Amino acid sequence: MQWKRHVAGLAFISVFVVSYFTNKFVLSVLKFTYPTLFQGHAFRWQTFIGAVLLLLFGKLGWVEMSRITRSAALSWLPASLLFVGNIYAGSRALSRIDIPFFFTLQNSSHVVSYVILKVVQREKTQWLKLISICLMMLSAVNLPLNDPQFDYGGYLWAVGHLFCVGKSGAYRVFQVHYKSSNLSDIEQQCINYVFSVLLLAVAAHPTGDLMGALEFPSLQSHTFHCGCCASALLGFLLLLATVRLKSGLSLEHFRVWMFLSKVTAVCLSPFLFFMDINAPSLICVVISHVGEALFVYSEREL
Repeated sequence: MQWKRHVAGLAFISVFVVSYFTNKFVLSVLKFTYPTLFQGHAFRWQTFIGAVLLLLFGKLGWVEMSRITRSAALSWLPASLLFVGNIYAGSRALSRIDIPFFFTLQNSSHVVSYVILKVVQREKTQWLKLISICLMMLSAVNLPLNDPQFDYGGYLWAVGHLFCVGKSGAYRVFQVHYKSSNLSDIEQQCINYVFSVLLLAVAAHPTGDLMGALEFPSLQSHTFHCGCCASALLGFLLLLATVRLKSGLSLEHFRVWMFLSKVTAVCLSPFLFFMDINAPSLICVVISHVGEALFVYSEREL
């Protein structure tokens, strides 16, 4: 029914916005901008909690998850590596950049996906999509030049994040196009979680064990771990909301709801977080989202 789709869409928007706002609050307001080592501990806890919840829900039959074969898991490992880069670089960027600017830069990941798929699949150029790509790219390029609180490190992490998102999106399309994997979204995320825990554990081995995150200062550790758990839980709920929404909609309609989620987060963020936005940077944000709207519309026209 149509009303059920709207309810699922509104639930997705709500979880999406709360998830990003929680991450921004933990990273920026609570000042959890620790060095690489400590953030690695944080992400290990988050992905570990996500993996446990996902495997538990699968065991109880609350989510559909088939047995993952070794070949399917190995074929998905490149995407899992990009997932780790995505969440790590994205969090580092979000800790330093305002949410409207973060999504403006993230939108340019469509440019990365478009270029990769254009080279691999050699599809016919669609002018509306090309215009939308140009708008998003120009907005991302001009934003650092007009940001009144320009942070070189934050933008550098954002570039890494958008490349991981763009390559991950292209890899998903590649897998579907060539039918090299029949993994569901739940199974893909399960591999991502498990791989993330193992990779971050190996990376932290020279400096500590899996309990390394407990070595934070006592005055901050309680709040820190609560923030990590809340972020992990919201990330898991966002995954469930995404799967629920995708199950009743086409990919094109899902992209519409994703676009509305970003716009909602951008519009509400000034009411919760302090921002220093001038007219030129605001124009970059608006043009970027206009470009994404055209991109989503062009996808529906295919």
